[in-house]
Amino acid sequence: MDGVTLTPLNKIAHPKGDIFHAMKMSDNGFYGFGEAYFSTINEGDIKGWKKHAKMILNLVVVTGEVEFIVFNGEDFFSVKLSKDNYQRLTVQPGLWLAFKGLSEKNMLLNLASIEHNPSESKTVELHVFDYFRDN
Repeated sequence: MDGVTLTPLNKIAHPKGDIFHAMKMSDNGFYGFGEAYFSTINEGDIKGWKKHAKMILNLVVVTGEVEFIVFNGEDFFSVKLSKDNYQRLTVQPGLWLAFKGLSEKNMLLNLASIEHNPSESKTVELHVFDYFRDN
C-alpha cells in the first residue's frame, strides 16, 4: 500500500539479554524526530481509528504481539508484529490506523517525526470502517 513501509529490524543475541534495533538516522523511514513514546494495548482491545495530517509514525512492537491495520479509504493493509516478526511499520500521514492487542501484555514504540499535537490528527469510532466486523 502506498504510504506504508515494513522494514525488517536487527536482533542481536547476547547471553545477558538480546539487543533489538528500532531506528537509526540513516534508515529509510527516518523523516526527522519529534518524540518517542510507548503505548500499551490490552489483549483483545483495539485502539483507533486515527489519521495524522503531518506526523509520520514508526511503530515497533517491543512486547507481545500487535496487529496493525492501515486504511487508505479503499483498501486495508494488515500486519502482525512481534518479537518473532520483528519489523518497523512506517505509516505516512493521511492514512487511517488502528491496532489490536493479541497477547496478554503488549507494548509498542512510536518514533514520531513530529511532536504530538492534537489538532493535527483526526479520530473516528471503530464502527466507521468495516474492518473489525469481519475480522
